[in-house]
Amino acid sequence: MTAAAPPPPAPPAQVRTQQAPRPIRLFIVDDHPLVRDGLRARLGAMPNLEIVGEAGSGAEALALIDTLRCDLMLVDVGMKDMNGIDLAALVLQRDQQQAPSHPAPHIVMLSMYDNPEYVQKAMQVGARGYVLKDAPAAEIVAAIEAVSAGGTFLSPAVSKKLFRNQAPRPLLTPRESEILTALGRGESSKQIARDLSLSVRTVEAHRQSIKRRLGIEGQAELIKYAVEHAREFGQG
Repeated sequence: MTAAAPPPPAPPAQVRTQQAPRPIRLFIVDDHPLVRDGLRARLGAMPNLEIVGEAGSGAEALALIDTLRCDLMLVDVGMKDMNGIDLAALVLQRDQQQAPSHPAPHIVMLSMYDNPEYVQKAMQVGARGYVLKDAPAAEIVAAIEAVSAGGTFLSPAVSKKLFRNQAPRPLLTPRESEILTALGRGESSKQIARDLSLSVRTVEAHRQSIKRRLGIEGQAELIKYAVEHAREFGQG
């Protein structure tokens, strides 16, 4: 009886290696060298980021962007030669002229200003994030990661102020809106009463009603609100 032939040797096991994700290629644009130095120091050590270039002006950024082929730009809003919002608009408009393999980078605005108007303009031109310059490094990194992943990011302080600025307008009656608009023009209760053919007591009653609706207590606060918002209420 002959012995059975030994089984063929097993093929060598295939070792699966997981390739590390490519780091995010970051381009910093700010006209203050100290700010760029600070950002490089804060972000340069992050393992998932690679700072591929810096620019001190909008014109310099436009000259470098095609060479750098960055994934994301961190752009200062308040540059002197060309503000960051205009730069973002130009960069993103170029996307229509680029080959599909070279899409325009995502843009995160970096700013000292939490003005809702700036934030809205930046988002309208296509920026995907807005971060304050005094934000901690972790917040800037969170913005970069969120935007690189296809999302958006606003600094919490910016988001809070933007939401408050867009809060629904309190509902006033047409007469109350007229009186608030007149207060915003600096008119007294006597002037308003004369112009609207009302008694002074009626005007004062409307003023009290307006304060209740707006959650305002003092007369000074009411006048301040009227000056800031009278045009809005005057539009109906």
